[in-house]
Amino acid sequence: MRFRFITFLTDFGLRDDFVGTCHGVIKSIAPDAEIIDITHGIEPRRVLQGALILADTVTYMPLGVHLTVVDPGVGTDRRAIAVEDKSGRLYVGPDNGLLLPAAERMGGVVRVHQITNPAYAMKEVAPTFHGRDIFSPAAAHLALGVPLEDMGPSLEVADLVRLDIPKPETRRGRIKAVVVDTDRFGNMQLNLRHEHLEALGFSVGTKIEIEHGGERYYAVTARTFSDARHGDIMLYEDSFQNLAVAISGGDATNMFGAVPGDKIIIRLRDR
Repeated sequence: MRFRFITFLTDFGLRDDFVGTCHGVIKSIAPDAEIIDITHGIEPRRVLQGALILADTVTYMPLGVHLTVVDPGVGTDRRAIAVEDKSGRLYVGPDNGLLLPAAERMGGVVRVHQITNPAYAMKEVAPTFHGRDIFSPAAAHLALGVPLEDMGPSLEVADLVRLDIPKPETRRGRIKAVVVDTDRFGNMQLNLRHEHLEALGFSVGTKIEIEHGGERYYAVTARTFSDARHGDIMLYEDSFQNLAVAISGGDATNMFGAVPGDKIIIRLRDR
């Protein structure tokens, strides 16, 4: 099956030539492919951040090949893999857990093959730039219709590396969550979904207390920023149905001094 679109997500940034070079490799092999750059602003080596953003955005992307490179293990014995999900999408990247949350969001992994066939890589492979020399050529060839099994030997899904994605802890009137990401507006994404709040009876306008680093703050659950007064701390559902902490008109990440991995406790204010 041929694919028109290749999406591209990395921690490469835009200052250097890494992204442009990978574009050139892809276009040299598959000149008619359309490349959609999801983001290259993943924090360096933050595999979990890349995995969560890919999982959040994949449902908005056209059917295609999803090239994703956040690869702190480049040059080690970690495997390069190509994955097919139930919807027919293909994913190319390192076997470090990066690809699986997105594939599972789309129905689960159907097949996975290790990328070992030198026919679908650059003639010379640098030990530190597999994004250019292995992953980009593989993605381009798959977009042209090269069968997945031609990439290399099949692998068992159970043998793939999986990320330890933190789970929230809930009990009556209280949730213990984790900051999984922050954005440039200072909003703090949590490992919570709307159903976690519903299970505890929280709704829009519920007055809550947020605890972080031993400090407690008054806040309110809100539908959008205009539901809170300027400067108020709020818990809201973001555009990907994840719950996040924000300050209306402000920067919650800076005020809380939060970083990914921090624990957050949310409780009803009267408890």
